[in-house]
Amino acid sequence: MSVSSSAAGSAARAASAPAPAPGGPPGGRERRYRPEVQGLRAVAVVLVAVYHIWFDRVSGGVDVFLLLTGFLITGSLVRALERDGAVGFAAFFGRLVRRLVPAAAVVLAAVLAAAPFLLPGSQLQATADQVLASALYVENWHLALNAVDYTAQNSAAGPLQHFWSLSVQGQAYLLWPALVAAAALAANRLGVGLRRAVPVALAPVFAGSLAYSVHITAADQPWAYFDTGARLWELALGGLLALLPPAPGVPGRVRAVLGWVGLSALVLCGALMDVSALFPGYTALWPTTAAALVVLGGGSERWWGADRLLSWRPLTRLGDLAYALYLWHWPVLVFYLQATGREAAGLLGGCLVLAVSVLLAAATTALVRDGLARLQRGPRGRLSSLGAAAAALLLVAAASSAWSARLTQEREERREQAESVTDEGRYPGAQVLADPRLAETTPRAPVLPAPADAKADQNIDFENGCHVGLDEAEPVVCEYGPDSAEHTVALVGASRSAHWFAALWEAAQANGWRVVTLTKSGCQFSTDPPTLDGEPFAECVEWREGAMAELDRRRPDAVLTSSTRALPSDETVHPGFIERWQQLDAMGIDVVGIRDLPRIDYEGAACVEANGRAGCASPESYSHAETDPARSRSDIPANVELIDLTDYVCPDGRCPAVVGNVLVFWDHSHLTATYSRTLAPILGERVRAATGW
Repeated sequence: MSVSSSAAGSAARAASAPAPAPGGPPGGRERRYRPEVQGLRAVAVVLVAVYHIWFDRVSGGVDVFLLLTGFLITGSLVRALERDGAVGFAAFFGRLVRRLVPAAAVVLAAVLAAAPFLLPGSQLQATADQVLASALYVENWHLALNAVDYTAQNSAAGPLQHFWSLSVQGQAYLLWPALVAAAALAANRLGVGLRRAVPVALAPVFAGSLAYSVHITAADQPWAYFDTGARLWELALGGLLALLPPAPGVPGRVRAVLGWVGLSALVLCGALMDVSALFPGYTALWPTTAAALVVLGGGSERWWGADRLLSWRPLTRLGDLAYALYLWHWPVLVFYLQATGREAAGLLGGCLVLAVSVLLAAATTALVRDGLARLQRGPRGRLSSLGAAAAALLLVAAASSAWSARLTQEREERREQAESVTDEGRYPGAQVLADPRLAETTPRAPVLPAPADAKADQNIDFENGCHVGLDEAEPVVCEYGPDSAEHTVALVGASRSAHWFAALWEAAQANGWRVVTLTKSGCQFSTDPPTLDGEPFAECVEWREGAMAELDRRRPDAVLTSSTRALPSDETVHPGFIERWQQLDAMGIDVVGIRDLPRIDYEGAACVEANGRAGCASPESYSHAETDPARSRSDIPANVELIDLTDYVCPDGRCPAVVGNVLVFWDHSHLTATYSRTLAPILGERVRAATGW
């Protein structure tokens, strides 16, 4: 959603002035007021809120807002050119800032103030980052980058994720005046009408963006969902709709039918399609075409027409609140779920969320309207209101930056404090399982790392940029330890191999080994055809080839890698693992195959934060076979030795969240670096036994 209540109201009233509305009424009469546009905005925001609150789905309503944004601003810019002979960039952006920024600043400030009290500590840093990204209108890119971040895939929903669409529209606002002005300049030089030139300029934007959207949605849908380039066609379609010539011969009953077809298709879109997994691409033509039919169905002059319903006063009033309601509904829902500990709002809870959102939207709209009205009195009123709106957003951005810096400082202080007490015997971690006497003598202490810091508790290999992300294909080789070391061990595989690094590096330092790392998210060290979300994983194929070339060149004494793959209710040895080990055997490289650790049925840090250490445990059988499936294979090459450290993570068939005062998993499957380090003596002993070093 982009257009504020006052902006949308005035734009809707002027949507066809001075030119006839698209497909205008018989006789080509001008329609200076388009109440059905406001009603359509109301329907769209209700769909967005209802689907979010009760169905945990996406409705397609945001696509309607994108289309209407293009419809309204294109018409507004063209009318300004026809009236004044110029776009008036300063006036255009000044109006946008005054109309859009104050309400957004109010919501961002409210989230900033409420988050420390209503959100768990593990989400505060991400929220601070999202406040800043939203204030700068780059939230869509912030989310797009996180959508391909393997470590962020299980992050809880933030209270400002819905600002992605506002960011898309804010970026489009920078493009649209220049696009229309360029079309006007070309029209003047070529001697053609402005209303012919602008559609010619919009047509390639529509076609190019739609083609790109179809391509990038098929290639990387999570990224495409937030990509401005994949969404511009929706605004361009709205702009083309705004400049359609009148069609005076279309009967009113046909318009009425068009309106109902469009409205029905729009309402059914979210119910019949998994919008969040399919959009944008060509499937987003469904809600945008539906909205276009509703607009074309305006002026039917039929009592039973959809435009008559959408012109109903309560709906148009709700349309006035649509922008603020969109801003409020998502943070209210997120805060409600956090405060109640629920995963879904339920019927009564959802009604409460919606009612509170509507009340806050009405209050915010009134506050902004009245505040701007007071500021605009006097000779410098417009300048004062513009300055106040811009200052409000800058203050929010500055506050979020300061808060983020403070959170980072507090995290570093906790890390330093933790490092200073680890030698006092308070944080033995896995050592309490290796030496039962420690379990009796270790005093209870605050969990380390603190759940709020768990995601950042990464080993130095991650911090050094050595671990390759999902969308990267080039192997990154990092080396640790002296060149003169007698033995070199290479840690190779996916992220669940990479989380052993902290333990391996501690063991290597104790034994004088050299360590080489070659790891990539989601990419098993195998010869099986890799997939990602059911699609061929080309980056993994390329990375594997590069990793094998590096191993062939460096010839480490041994490779430490996963020997099994544990998934919920399924632990297997991939055939490609065996083939890869055979290739290493041909190179004269030994393999230490370490059994994949069980996955857990909860998020480690989040569960401890919500329920305490005693309230979080998962059965080993959730993802582990009864016995190590690699040990029952008869085709294991002679260069392979198998080790299993499961008992030091999941003792007695149970995987607790905390062992020896140390948090074991930071998410559902990856060890914290702190716990991994406590496994170093055990891993070192097993590697020595396996290799004979």
